[in-house]
Amino acid sequence: MNRIMKVLIAVVVFVVIILTGAGLYFYNYAVVPSQKDFLAAGTPGTDVEVKTPQEKWFKDKNNRSYWEITSKDGLTLKAIYLPAEENTNKNVIMAHGYMGSAETMASFAKMYHDWGYNVLVPDARGHGESEGDYIGFGWPERKDYLQWVDKVIAQNGKNTQITLYGISMGGATVMMTSGEKLPENVKAIVEDCGYSTVNEELAYQLKDMFNLPAFPLVPVTSLITKIRAGYYFGEASSVAQLKKNKVPMLFIHGDADKFVPFGMLDEVYDATDAPKEKFVVKGAAHAKAYTVDPDGYKAKVASFLTKYVD
Repeated sequence: MNRIMKVLIAVVVFVVIILTGAGLYFYNYAVVPSQKDFLAAGTPGTDVEVKTPQEKWFKDKNNRSYWEITSKDGLTLKAIYLPAEENTNKNVIMAHGYMGSAETMASFAKMYHDWGYNVLVPDARGHGESEGDYIGFGWPERKDYLQWVDKVIAQNGKNTQITLYGISMGGATVMMTSGEKLPENVKAIVEDCGYSTVNEELAYQLKDMFNLPAFPLVPVTSLITKIRAGYYFGEASSVAQLKKNKVPMLFIHGDADKFVPFGMLDEVYDATDAPKEKFVVKGAAHAKAYTVDPDGYKAKVASFLTKYVD
């Protein structure tokens, strides 16, 4: 082996080591559940809310019970269940944001409960009280939500009507769930500021936070994620799943969103041929549409749901 060849091999080995190290760092930074310093404080669906009347109601142990399922890959997943005050067949299953938990969803849970819904708020895998050592960005979670749907039907009867609601990563979760074979009980889906694809979202965050290009770090981290968590980032596409969706859907986004860029709204909205509506909240940052315009938010969601939920 000549000297040039040895040098080339050494360079390749060095580059592989550097990229692997960088990929592991980014995997731990983005995919391993932990405190994330880049998350804005008080983001709905991500941070526990301030002591609002909604949160006080939500945390009252007399209002809730606890459900659990075992995922297809053996994780124990937990959820909070809040039955309606009167007997009803209307149900909502909620999906919280990145590094949030069921406990962060008080305002939205109260909104649906006030409309007479039974409310189920799961902790995503790797979040809250649920087991798991990685964040799935909505992709493995879509299968978990199929199980939660089945659980609600089993508990509340064959005439159960179900709405799926998600915010931020939860919005992506319900969009990804929409492309699966859903029972006719699922009548409507409401997503708030979910991303188009995990690849696009991570590429945007790399550029925004570190001024780095997506290639080669995102593909390297994706490979590490496949090895450690069982999925590639490229699989996790709201857009691809929405192309298979048949359930009516409401898309919500703030036009000042700098975390999941506002431009992703049109990507996801245009991807489905199902009955659909969109609601844009002027001046709302990421996951702040309800905070900026609670009356308009509630009016739009309620109006949409009355078309599809009896």
